[in-house]
Amino acid sequence: MADVTAVDLVRGLYDYHWWANRRLFHVAAGLGEVVANREVGPQFSFPTVQRMLNHLYGGDAIWLSRWQGDSPSSVPGADIPSLAVLRERWDAVESEQRSYLAALRPDDLGRTVDYKTTDGKPFRVALWPLLQHVANHATHHRSEVATMLTMLSGSPPDTGIATYRLLVSGQGA
Repeated sequence: MADVTAVDLVRGLYDYHWWANRRLFHVAAGLGEVVANREVGPQFSFPTVQRMLNHLYGGDAIWLSRWQGDSPSSVPGADIPSLAVLRERWDAVESEQRSYLAALRPDDLGRTVDYKTTDGKPFRVALWPLLQHVANHATHHRSEVATMLTMLSGSPPDTGIATYRLLVSGQGA
């Protein structure tokens, strides 16, 4: 473990992030468009599984843009009409994230990211907490998706990081 770098930890976190997102997406897709777009309740950040997944995609997309020096004026994803279109767009963003993280060097983690919120407010933050933020933000919303899926069809599979690590190490879970 002594030879694991901070960049390795970030890459491992994102491997988990992509796996957990896909695991819940697969369950939602298995339910079909009608169920994925059924309103589950106003207590959630977004009222349907599809809209919640669209938001997760949007978080991945907007933060990748910000890390690359762009500041979009709106969060992508609100207009995605179907799970099939969402999967296509999310695959493209995930591919870009993979390329971005593959090129990440240790000294990049401390680099300051200058960005503006969607309403134009400027901020300056080091890259490393922003990388953590995206995965942490997704964990919050994945828990909402899991609750929504439970309400619609029964408890979805575990998306915990320990489960992921056991699966990728061949120990099953």
